Amino acid sequence: MTAIQRLEFDTRIHHATVHNGTVYLTGQVGTPGTSAEAQMQEVLDKIDHLLTLSGSDRRHILHVQMWLDDIRDFDAANKVWDAWMPMDHAPARSSGEGRMAKAGMLVELIVTAAVC
Repeated sequence: MTAIQRLEFDTRIHHATVHNGTVYLTGQVGTPGTSAEAQMQEVLDKIDHLLTLSGSDRRHILHVQMWLDDIRDFDAANKVWDAWMPMDHAPARSSGEGRMAKAGMLVELIVTAAVC
């Protein structure tokens, strides 16, 4: 049986789980009350950190779920995403609008990636 690696424990969850060559990240969010662009950049920085700890990187992302508190922030979030993601490595991505867990949270990304 393949071992499960769990990384970055916080209160009740691990922020990354690695199993059988795949990295699963919890939903990453930014600081409530900052702009959608600032939150998106913060989230992407967290993802870079977690992927590095997991033996992966942004070029190995397989799928992303992007949740926005307000779909009107879609273009602003994409501007930051486009500057961060090498387009020849862009993953499959789904986007939706939904109420966030805390007031002022605008962006949440859930990532699945392959181990490098």
